[in-house]
Amino acid sequence: MTAPRIAVSGVVRDWHGAPRAGVNAAYVSAVAGAGGIPVILSQLIGIGVAARALEGCEGLLLTGGEDVDPTHYGEDPSPALGSVDRDRDRFELALFAAARAARLPVLGICRGIQLINVALGGTLYQDLPSERPGAIDHDPDSPRHARTHHVRLAPGSRAAHALGVERLVPNSFHHQAVKDLAPALIATGWSDDGVIEAVDGRPEDAWLLAVQWHPEEMHVDVTAPERGLFSALVEEARKRLVNAEVPERALDAGAAGKEDAVAQPVERAAQRGESLRRGA
Repeated sequence: MTAPRIAVSGVVRDWHGAPRAGVNAAYVSAVAGAGGIPVILSQLIGIGVAARALEGCEGLLLTGGEDVDPTHYGEDPSPALGSVDRDRDRFELALFAAARAARLPVLGICRGIQLINVALGGTLYQDLPSERPGAIDHDPDSPRHARTHHVRLAPGSRAAHALGVERLVPNSFHHQAVKDLAPALIATGWSDDGVIEAVDGRPEDAWLLAVQWHPEEMHVDVTAPERGLFSALVEEARKRLVNAEVPERALDAGAAGKEDAVAQPVERAAQRGESLRRGA
């Protein structure tokens, strides 16, 4: 079975005084474990080649990280805004636009759900504790794999189908969240205090699913429902490979048929010529 290539948006981090480009290993392991080939795309290549970089890929994974710059949705920065990376924002917005134009399947994780919502015209809570205080601590001081609070999923949604459940306790930790939902998105998952934790794209658009938690951290647990999110992305990406291979096979068969159509008369003519020579 052919393994589809999944573009994975990367990060730039300082490590011992030197900038390094890459991504958390859990994303790579999660995609590879689902049968995909992860291809890390760094913002350092620039927005001008974002579409070109996606040409060899069948899907896109938008990863977690910094806050999204609120200027992208027309707001001034809150005093509680975390670190932002404007170069990364611009690159990932370009990646998402190119993926959407090419109708690539897209999976967004944590920051990814926020960036997708902003890209499609939505807004964000810049800081949940100060703008939308509630009973649930959405950014607990706990290990990355620790399951934190309940999330309910809409029955029949892509999220519920991929996860195989309609309620779960994921490892959700974030201080930003979707506020005004973009018109092109459907809310399909909520925490018990009503914060949006999962969205689907509309049925008429290319496959899109995004969650507010970090399913990649669960890749080592073979029983974790979160593995289904990556399997769903890879399966949708594989469909593009299959659809691309069918016309290619048809073209190959057509070319072979044309070659036969030319070769056979030539061969018969050569045989007739041989017979004529023998009869002379």
